[in-house]
Amino acid sequence: MTLPHSPIIHSLFIGQPKTITDERGTWHSSIFRDPVYEPVMAQKGGLVGDKVFQPYHGGPDADICVYLLDHYRFWHEQYGMTLAPGYVGENFTLDGVTEEEICAGDIVRVGQALAQVTGPRIPCANLARRIGRPDWVKLMLRENRTGFYMAVLEPGRVQPGDAWQLAERFSPDGSIPALNHFFFHQFDPVFGQRITQMQGLAAWWQEQAREKGQKLGHHWTDSYE
Repeated sequence: MTLPHSPIIHSLFIGQPKTITDERGTWHSSIFRDPVYEPVMAQKGGLVGDKVFQPYHGGPDADICVYLLDHYRFWHEQYGMTLAPGYVGENFTLDGVTEEEICAGDIVRVGQALAQVTGPRIPCANLARRIGRPDWVKLMLRENRTGFYMAVLEPGRVQPGDAWQLAERFSPDGSIPALNHFFFHQFDPVFGQRITQMQGLAAWWQEQAREKGQKLGHHWTDSYE
């Protein structure tokens, strides 16, 4: 199974919790990650040397955070924002593919590791603070350019330049933008039922799809529509 292009890991980043001081005061985050140019081990729990700070980040379905060079180009061309790879705190910046070509449950060989796409990334307030735009969370969701998370299935070394090789796809209708569209833009009960059964999608997202169907107009994602 192949993608129409030949995606690669353009950049790789790891980070530790840092203390940051800005005009709003002092805060703590791992979002200021540093570039890595040598091979690094990807394993369950994340990349060796990488550690999240906030308790709501990380977990078995979020070993690796991925963002796309395609998104950075969009922010520059449409909003005049000069954001360099790594600016949104991702571990991998992926080039040669769009997010429409990434689906929940995709199993991917990258370097020596095997990983699985587990669902979209939800932007947070610390990301907005890093970017310097109070509207960043809603803007990222409105433009449907969130990035996504992966779980490591088989550990292995990865480095910039490694190919992104699609090994198996279970849900060709479950692209990251399609999932975001369902949760944050337009509810579709049929697709919602489909989401609850998507192989490889994080169980948390499956449960959110069930809840959204049960709590029409009262689910937390409705506030972003």
